[in-house]
Amino acid sequence: MRSTGKLHLGNYVGALANWVKLQDTHDCFFFIADWHALTTDYADTSSIKQNTYEVALDWLAAGLDPDKCVMFVQSHVLQHAELHLLFSMITPLGWLERVPTYKEQQQNLATKDLSTYGFLGYPVLQAADILIYKGDFVPVGEDQVAHIELTREIARRFNGFYSKKKPLLPEPQPLLTKTPKLPGTDGRKMSKSYGNYILLSEPEAEIRKKLKTMVTDPARVKRTDPGNPDVCPVGDLHKIFSDTKTLENVYAGCRSAGIGCIECKGWAADHLIKTIAPMQERRRKYERDAKLTQEIIAEGDAKARAVAEHTMTQVRDAMGLYQGFDLPQGATSAKQNK
Repeated sequence: MRSTGKLHLGNYVGALANWVKLQDTHDCFFFIADWHALTTDYADTSSIKQNTYEVALDWLAAGLDPDKCVMFVQSHVLQHAELHLLFSMITPLGWLERVPTYKEQQQNLATKDLSTYGFLGYPVLQAADILIYKGDFVPVGEDQVAHIELTREIARRFNGFYSKKKPLLPEPQPLLTKTPKLPGTDGRKMSKSYGNYILLSEPEAEIRKKLKTMVTDPARVKRTDPGNPDVCPVGDLHKIFSDTKTLENVYAGCRSAGIGCIECKGWAADHLIKTIAPMQERRRKYERDAKLTQEIIAEGDAKARAVAEHTMTQVRDAMGLYQGFDLPQGATSAKQNK
């Protein structure tokens, strides 16, 4: 996850909630991608350090457990950069230019100059991020499947060049995450760039204030007009955060105009706040003890480095890079002879 600062509900529903479950069933590596943040925000790096810390706090608040998974910062494991460099030597330009998000992001972020090597090559860095831990699965949404396929192609090409008899690098599979529809307050996808987000750490009063302005079913012009929760952004919130009884009341009340949108939004706020209240309490605990958070990340960095270096030793050997010459059997060094 890129180091973009405090996380919002979209980050939680789209990825983080699933990660918390995966740590109980898989050996998981989760890292804050500060290098990836530079691919689009290279011109101003003043907030990256604080943003990285904020992401770590929200991960711990959401329930990621350092005893169950490895949490670390990408730039603290330099082996990622080394494997990225080696992969860049064998990755054809055409593979990168056809990645769907390459042109899409250039259009969506037209105000930024993305004609850089780093932006073109970030899928190669992603491949290094995955393959350095020999990941079998990568939890992603449909929009990231093309990146996983590129990772598979890079692994296949590497093995074809350097490890034909016994493939060194696995070809990871996407672990598709079914993501519930979570709109922002304006009905579009929740995003910081749209300013329509609700932070996981948002105070209760601010959450209620934002939800009061949330768009609803456009068919409900007047209080007496019936509506349809299936086409209403507030209805989508209820489907994710509300209990069965509340959801039944929402459907019955909205379709019959028995409840108004303000009342419906209040119910949504109640259940949303109830869901994230334990996370906010955990976040305050780690905010009060910044040293503890730093220690957790440092321990994760060390664990990740050990695994990454083991892979890199194998990669360097497979590629024939110098790691010391093999001495003939029975030979001794000049130092030993002395």
